[in-house]
Amino acid sequence: MTAQEPRRMRLGMLIGGVGNHQGAWRRPESRVEEITSLSLFTDLAHWAEAAKIDALFMADGLTLETQRIKAGPYGHLEPVTLLSALAARTERIGFIGSVSTTFTEPYNLARQMASLDHISGGRAAWNIVTSAWGEVNFGVPLPSHADRYVRAAEFVEVVTALWDSWADDAVLADRAGGTYALPERVRRIDHVGEHFRVEGPLNVPRSPQGRPVLVQAGSSADGKNFAARYAEVVFTAQQTLADSQAFYRDLKARVAKAGRDPEKVKILPGVSPIVAPTEAEAQALATELRELINVEVGLERLQKQLGGVDLSGLDLDGTIPPELLPPIETVQGRQSRYGVFKELAVTEKYSIRRLIEMEVSSSGHWVPIGSPEQIADLLTERFTQRGCDGFVLLPAYIPEGVQLLTDAVIPILRERGLFREEYEGVTLRENLGLDRPAAR
Repeated sequence: MTAQEPRRMRLGMLIGGVGNHQGAWRRPESRVEEITSLSLFTDLAHWAEAAKIDALFMADGLTLETQRIKAGPYGHLEPVTLLSALAARTERIGFIGSVSTTFTEPYNLARQMASLDHISGGRAAWNIVTSAWGEVNFGVPLPSHADRYVRAAEFVEVVTALWDSWADDAVLADRAGGTYALPERVRRIDHVGEHFRVEGPLNVPRSPQGRPVLVQAGSSADGKNFAARYAEVVFTAQQTLADSQAFYRDLKARVAKAGRDPEKVKILPGVSPIVAPTEAEAQALATELRELINVEVGLERLQKQLGGVDLSGLDLDGTIPPELLPPIETVQGRQSRYGVFKELAVTEKYSIRRLIEMEVSSSGHWVPIGSPEQIADLLTERFTQRGCDGFVLLPAYIPEGVQLLTDAVIPILRERGLFREEYEGVTLRENLGLDRPAAR
């Protein structure tokens, strides 16, 4: 971004279910019957692309807690598979797929993401996940929080080396001369490390973006250090403007200390607006969704967010005794999300019932409620006050919630000069303002 160019938001949109709120599936219009159908996600992709959103984002989970399925859809289609299908039905929007470094192998991931980048014409991104659970399905112990990030760092080094194992000019496709590719321009990586031994090279040529965009979603101390070293987009969760600004300053400083350009790392907190045509309708919708919550399942979800603490027997309308919540560094689950809920429980003194409502409506992300103009005002404030570089939109309900975001909120941001009129380029890197890395 030059001094003359305006600073503009980057926007992603989470897909995978029928709304970020646990109760959204029960609304008559939710299209929950299509939760495993390409038709639903094609519509979402087309609406998002028409609004010029940067990328569709898919989270992932590697377990099924059977009690949760009573309260609503739990789990969804595998991200790379669905995003590959959507790539064939879109032209410009990017795709951010979550794949775990804890329960997969670098060579497989490198092939998957390079393939998606080729299929989409340069629109792929990998959300680097260090899984906090899932070991029961993979026959291996769950590493400690710190060890998961050590493994992830080596994993990323291997994957990027594999993506770089083909030079940009390796493929000639010279029919007359009979040479498809130059062997001397393709090299082995010969990686031998603590966790992986990978000879290489990758059996997929270098992809349109050189490397898919690297995204990271952990906000713990380990997560921020990892992001400073590798991430090009950071997906995070903060409730307030002040917390967003503090995280933004901290992470940008860590990026600079790591010797990277802070402007080339885009910080995108999640936001799950409950938006309706008027403020009164939005408040009524929030009440409607609240009444659709399964409190029993919500309590289980909250306990998991709080590192497995047992809240049974406590008054749901009372607060959590602070002594039940251990220091964040001792939690082996998702430390960043634990920190969000602990702050709300101890500092803000939310009741257990209110914490449940927060968890099932947002998984810890910011939930503004209002008309399109009011939502646009809140997003504008957080962006212009340097609390972020944009947002990952987590629609609270679909399809209307998506359409209000794409057809009502985003046009207001566009009128204010805060969001693009058209895509700037063909690849996701071009649209995010990120450089195409040279092969090492």
